Amino acid sequence: MSKALFISFLVSMVPLIELRGAIPVGVGLFAAQNIEMTPLTLVLLFVTCMVGNMLPVPFIFLFARKFLEWGQDKRVIGGICRFCLEKGHRGGAKLQEKAGRGLYFALFLFVGIPLPGTGAWTGTLAASLLDMDWKKTCISVISGVLLAGIIMLTLSFTVASVAS
Repeated sequence: MSKALFISFLVSMVPLIELRGAIPVGVGLFAAQNIEMTPLTLVLLFVTCMVGNMLPVPFIFLFARKFLEWGQDKRVIGGICRFCLEKGHRGGAKLQEKAGRGLYFALFLFVGIPLPGTGAWTGTLAASLLDMDWKKTCISVISGVLLAGIIMLTLSFTVASVAS
């Protein structure tokens, strides 16, 4: 079981895959290793994936914007850094305009609905580019990851139960 949890932990830290992919991977590894999916094993998988998904968040919030701003003038990486900054600023302005005072709730929903490209990495980067408050951003992202985790765990467990 520890191997399945370790792999799930690592997968949950990968951008774009994150917890959304790590939970189904963990459930699949449990099934492949004939590990019974008790409530305790599912909670352990959930917590492991949550921790793995949230671990990069402070680094993204504190350093990603600085790196992109630093890199926008560099020859090799300048284009991608400028693209990310411009896209982030445009998207952020639209989000602020539409969300208004509900910006943190919008961030929660953005992170919490398990679709490709809407996880903690992207949400935290957007919050950093928008100069959003660290504590409120953290609460929104953690809450969003919790919601996404509950959705993915429910779907993964249901599919695994039907398949067996």
